[in-house]
Amino acid sequence: MPGRAGAGQPEADPAVGNGTLEPPRGFRRFRRFPAPSPLSAPVKRAPPVSNWKRRPSHTVDIGGVLVGGDHPVVVQSMTNTDTADVEGTVRQVSELAGAGSELVRVTVNNDDAARAVPTIVERLRDAGLDVPIVGDFHYNGHLLLDRFPECARALAKYRINPGNVGTKRRDENFRKIVSIAVDNDKPVRIGVNWGSLDQDLLTELMDRNAGLPEPRDAGAVLRDAMVESAMRSAELAQETGLGEDRILLSAKVSDVTELVAVYRQLAPLSRYPLHLGLTEAGMGAKGIVATTAGLAPLLIEGIGDTIRVSLTPEPGGDRAEEVRVAQQILQSLGIRSFEPQVISCPGCGRTTSTFFQEMAQDIQAYLRKQMPHWRDRYPGVEELSVAVMGCVVNGPGESKHCDIGISLPGTFEEPKAPVYVDGEHFRTLKGEGLVEEFMGILEDYVERRYGSGDGAGETAGEPVGAPSA
Repeated sequence: MPGRAGAGQPEADPAVGNGTLEPPRGFRRFRRFPAPSPLSAPVKRAPPVSNWKRRPSHTVDIGGVLVGGDHPVVVQSMTNTDTADVEGTVRQVSELAGAGSELVRVTVNNDDAARAVPTIVERLRDAGLDVPIVGDFHYNGHLLLDRFPECARALAKYRINPGNVGTKRRDENFRKIVSIAVDNDKPVRIGVNWGSLDQDLLTELMDRNAGLPEPRDAGAVLRDAMVESAMRSAELAQETGLGEDRILLSAKVSDVTELVAVYRQLAPLSRYPLHLGLTEAGMGAKGIVATTAGLAPLLIEGIGDTIRVSLTPEPGGDRAEEVRVAQQILQSLGIRSFEPQVISCPGCGRTTSTFFQEMAQDIQAYLRKQMPHWRDRYPGVEELSVAVMGCVVNGPGESKHCDIGISLPGTFEEPKAPVYVDGEHFRTLKGEGLVEEFMGILEDYVERRYGSGDGAGETAGEPVGAPSA
């Protein structure tokens, strides 16, 4: 079929847990690599992720945001407001877009929500926000899109779940949504989720598996069902008239190792762009760690064209936190840059003072505050790295690795702080005003390296000002 790389399933890979032996409950297979011999050759540093080989995919235009192909991995998010609450939804979309979300999804679950969508989009455009709005449909999307054509036109993309809208008696519902997408020239994400998987398909594959001489474990069959659901639905969408450059796929689970396994299985079967996300990741540190653990291996392998971090917000918490976490994942892997990074040490017995911690926090807050003004004025400043180190052990070395850095004195060390610019010692600061003095050096550096005047964009190896001892 068009868009499908191969009809057969990939062979079982014991590294991702799809062998034939059933492990104990809660156990996850993994491959342990042998420890290197002390006499073996030195281990070579892995190439930077920025040189990684991207999975080939079609480019899909989502309201002016290009996804897939050679385009940057896109950060998206989703509101948790009642979409019928126009004011609340516009406010939250604005916050998410302001934090850097490049696509924002909203729930469209009833007449009031569908009726509100065009007004929401209009309000956003009037406010100067052109972030594409994606409609999230379950169960009744075919009815809502047909009943509210203004909603169908206003949305930049439709997300549908084949587990609760398509297959067998619901195939016509699926075709109806796709036909509306074709008529309005809208892309569709076919989003499979293991919590709402098509049970008829799963039963079919389970029965087939039970008849094998050596049945595979249930987890492997579940992954097969998710992949098959996505691919069958994509076939049906193309048969209905949707171009392969208007289709995106996702296969979300809430288990980290299963997420990695199912996307590794899905990725080689087509050139549809893939959306990554650990569904129901959880709250706080647990959700951040789990999402990072699931997305990072796939992104490093070149799998993934859009990502979302599905954090459960704290009561009254900031929904935009999921956007910042997604950005940090991409920036930590060297895939994209969003804001200057502060490198700082964790502290130890040599750094009993909290001074360096407070300084690192102040500088990070300052950089984040400046970014809305700097982004247009200083192109490339998002790649700036700043080191704030707490003592002499690693301070000078780490500072030299960053664009600009300061090595503060640890406990019992001489009260002076050398500053490094582009790997070279630039100045040594002393006294109570060293924070303000360092901030001034930092501002001068940003202006000289990234400013639009003479020398803008050059390598900032020349002195910012006259160095002093």
